[in-house]
Amino acid sequence: MRNKLSVMVSIVVAMLVASMDTTIMNTTMPIIAKELGGFSLYAWSFASYMITTTVLSPIAGRLSDLFGRKKVFRVGILLFMVGSLLCGMSQQMVQLVLFRAVQGIGAGFMMPFPAIIAGDLFPIEKRGKIQAFFTAMWGIAAVLAPLLGSVFVDYLSWRWIFYVNIPLCLLALWTLMPYKEVYEPKRAAVDYFGALLFASAISLLLLVTVVDSHQAVYAVIGVLLLVMFYMYEKKQPSPLVPLSLVHHQTLKWININGFIGCMALFGTASYIPLFLQQIAHKSVLVSGVVLLGMSIGWMIVAVPAGKWILKYGYRRLMIIGNVLLVLCGILLALLEQESSFFYIFIAMLIQGLSFGLTSTVGVIGSQQLAHTHEKGIATSFFMFCRNVGTAVGVTIMGAFLTKASDIMTGIHHLFLFGFVGSIAAAVTSFFIYEMSSNDRNHIMKREMV
Repeated sequence: MRNKLSVMVSIVVAMLVASMDTTIMNTTMPIIAKELGGFSLYAWSFASYMITTTVLSPIAGRLSDLFGRKKVFRVGILLFMVGSLLCGMSQQMVQLVLFRAVQGIGAGFMMPFPAIIAGDLFPIEKRGKIQAFFTAMWGIAAVLAPLLGSVFVDYLSWRWIFYVNIPLCLLALWTLMPYKEVYEPKRAAVDYFGALLFASAISLLLLVTVVDSHQAVYAVIGVLLLVMFYMYEKKQPSPLVPLSLVHHQTLKWININGFIGCMALFGTASYIPLFLQQIAHKSVLVSGVVLLGMSIGWMIVAVPAGKWILKYGYRRLMIIGNVLLVLCGILLALLEQESSFFYIFIAMLIQGLSFGLTSTVGVIGSQQLAHTHEKGIATSFFMFCRNVGTAVGVTIMGAFLTKASDIMTGIHHLFLFGFVGSIAAAVTSFFIYEMSSNDRNHIMKREMV
């Protein structure tokens, strides 16, 4: 594996950039909204980023199957860097929302590649450790971001939470240069029209969760475009989303579960800091440390997940992960104004155990059950389903928050929504096909080739 170390450095730096940006935004957004004004756009600062990231991720995965990982990954880093610069220059909340969308386009072209490239470079039993290492970047960010955010707010400006991304992106580009990827792309025609239909349909459907009027119009047009996309893709020799991914019994339910689970509770990371700062009157640093619990839980289960898959299969692990998600939903639904730091930390730790297990199993399953030249789109499509769920969940939670009579009432309603969603996700996990011993033996033989 030539230049494996080089690409790992680039991936780690890119993950650190993306995770720090997300964590700093979670903890400092109340301060930014106060300075720029327009609190009604609070949820949009997250939603614009999530919508563009969500729409572009599967397209990036498919392009990497056709043209190689390095080129598409590099484009993502460049776009993310430009978006960060623009965000730092924002003078109004509307500008920040728009520039966060630009940043999200870059993230959409960047975020799938740690999982995709790890699938190219490492065997299945080591892949959980590698993904746990990537998750460690989120853990480091959970510690560093509040510290940096506090320093920037107190001594410089919140704008530096975006400007700091620029040298890190340059480092990621520099360490990516000598990498010679091991994947041989399978060239085919790019489905531009399919990509346009897909992006338009998903964007309109996600807008339904954010806009205050004409929701039915956006929903109907979005559904019609999605139907057109499906019919169009059936006739394409090189479709954007191979229909085999939709019809595969195991992958189908893994993707559905990822969507519902993330819609239910993954967006809590955007609102726990708001609760701690506005209701519990905790510092930015404390709200960041709470999020560290999620990273710790994630890493605990992600490390052995690859070996567990070969031993127990997908279904059992996904059920266990979803049971943990329901437990987290119960704790958050019972959250009160007087709830202690330790109570919230434990809830986030359990959430990390849940998502660490379901996410790692889902990524590895997407890679192992798809054809070789569909591994990129299979991985990014699973992440797409999770991102769609997160975007929908964040915006629905934002609607509960902004329409409530006070912040605590909104917090209670959005976490109650998360609890109900976690139950629905747990139900879908029982429909996941149990991988047979022959399937596991086939995967092990393919890994040895």
